[in-house]
Amino acid sequence: MSELKNDRFLRALLKQPVDRTPIWIMRQAGRYLPEYRATREKAGDFMTLCSTPDLACEVTLQPLDRFDLDAAILFSDILTVPDAMGLGLYFEEGEGPKFERPVRTEKDIKNLPIPDPEDELGYVMDAVRTIRRELNGSVPLIGFSGSPWTLATYMVEGGSSKTFSKTKTMAFEDPKLAHLLLSKIAESVVSYLNAQVAAGAQALMIFDTWGGSLSPAMYREFSLNYMSDIVSKLQRENEGRKVPVILFTKGGGQWLTDIADSGCDALGLDWTTDIASARAQVGDRVALQGNMDPTTLCASPEVIRSEAEKILKSFGSGSGHVFNLGHGITPEINPENVKVLVDSVHEFSEQYHK
Repeated sequence: MSELKNDRFLRALLKQPVDRTPIWIMRQAGRYLPEYRATREKAGDFMTLCSTPDLACEVTLQPLDRFDLDAAILFSDILTVPDAMGLGLYFEEGEGPKFERPVRTEKDIKNLPIPDPEDELGYVMDAVRTIRRELNGSVPLIGFSGSPWTLATYMVEGGSSKTFSKTKTMAFEDPKLAHLLLSKIAESVVSYLNAQVAAGAQALMIFDTWGGSLSPAMYREFSLNYMSDIVSKLQRENEGRKVPVILFTKGGGQWLTDIADSGCDALGLDWTTDIASARAQVGDRVALQGNMDPTTLCASPEVIRSEAEKILKSFGSGSGHVFNLGHGITPEINPENVKVLVDSVHEFSEQYHK
């Protein structure tokens, strides 16, 4: 594998000195880019795009051709794991992901297989290998998975949900059954992420999109416990380098010190958490990633520059900050505004690393 030409993203995650704050953007390969929409049309549907390694590679690299980003993230979907467990994933126009066979009974859960990452999920590993080859050491590649709780909500509800009533009811009424499901998902996620590292992923991120919907006690029991368990079983070194792990619970700002105890290297923050206050709470234990409101990118270039400057100033001097949005970029954003953000972060952040 070629030497990394730009490793500031990995260095920042490990709180090592950098020359400027690195930036990448959640969903940086996505519908706001006309070239992504063209490739998506060529693929015919979203799952074909995800499961065709050359196309997944093409869209992963598209934002890097446009913007001076410090990392690439594998183009895939968090629901590849439950799909590989045989739940029959499909996408309905305007309605998001759905499963033909949701899991709701003990029999359903006991029958769930643990997918072989090089078999049922081999297309993801092929995409990782292809992307690493094409990146040719320009920037690091991030691999990822959904958290067990987040994946469980889709598997039990049968798709997206506003209230997660079926999943939460299972956790309240039959916690033993909920834990059986979460344990199986966690085991699948460990093998999936470790296979991504073996295939060439240089950092890992766990997206706990729906952990913030839980009460504090339930969050610790049904979400954080499983993420901590996964972190303890991940391969944290490869190719002579550490493989940093980022945990991101959307809406999880009240649990930062607990998440920092998980053994991860960095915490993702959404925009409802003040980054200075987060840094004061976690100290030097972990790096922080975030946390601009994605809607800021709808504003003028002057506002985008000003908001980027505020977040950098709020974090302050020293390493341990990876700039990002507080959630994924939205489809209506003008790509020119993304360029303004990326360039502003690099320009304004130098003063904090002298």
